[in-house]
Amino acid sequence: MSAPWLIQVNHLTCGPIQNLSFAWPSGVGWICGDEGRGKTTLLRLLAGDVHPAAGQVVTPAGGVFWVDLQDATHDDITVQACWDALRAHYPRWNQDLLQDLAEELGMTQHLDKRLSMLSAGSRRKVMVVAALASGATVTLLDQPFAALDLASVRVIHEFFQEAAEHTSRAWIVADYQAPNDLPLASVLNLDTPR
Repeated sequence: MSAPWLIQVNHLTCGPIQNLSFAWPSGVGWICGDEGRGKTTLLRLLAGDVHPAAGQVVTPAGGVFWVDLQDATHDDITVQACWDALRAHYPRWNQDLLQDLAEELGMTQHLDKRLSMLSAGSRRKVMVVAALASGATVTLLDQPFAALDLASVRVIHEFFQEAAEHTSRAWIVADYQAPNDLPLASVLNLDTPR
C-alpha cells in the first residue's frame, strides 16, 4: 500500500474471521465476500462493537464511525434526533454536508418521522448520511447501496469518487463485490484464503 495505514488488524480472530492481519490506508477501501464470510463481523470488530477472541485492532486518534440502525432498538427515534445524537459524538461532524446529502437523497421530508415509519431504503439513507457527515478518521459502511434507488446510489457513488482522493481519512465499505468503477485504495476479499 502506498499510503500509511489508518486502521489495522493483527492476527484477528472472531467467528468467521480467523487470524486476519490487514491494514487500510486513506481513501476508499472495500471488504467483500459471500454471505457468512464475516464482512459485518469485521466492521463491528474495527468499530470496537465486538471484541476479538484473539488478535488486536489498532484504531486512529480521530475516531471510527459505525452505526447499525436496522435493529428495532432504534425504531422510536426520529431521523433528526438520530443525527443530533450521533453528532454529539463526532467533533468534526460536517452539518453542511449532512444537509446537502439529506436533500440529495430525499430525506428532508422525513426529519420528524420515527425510523420505524421509514422504508428499508430510507432507513439505510439515515445511516449513510450520518456516516458520510461524521468527519471520523475512519468511516465504516455496511452495504450502503442495499435497498436504495438508482439516483441515491449515484449520489453515494459520487461521494466515494471524491473520497478516494482523501489523504487523511478512510471509508471502509463492506459488500458482496468490489466495484470496478471506483478507485479503491484497498480490497480485502474474505472469500480468498489468507
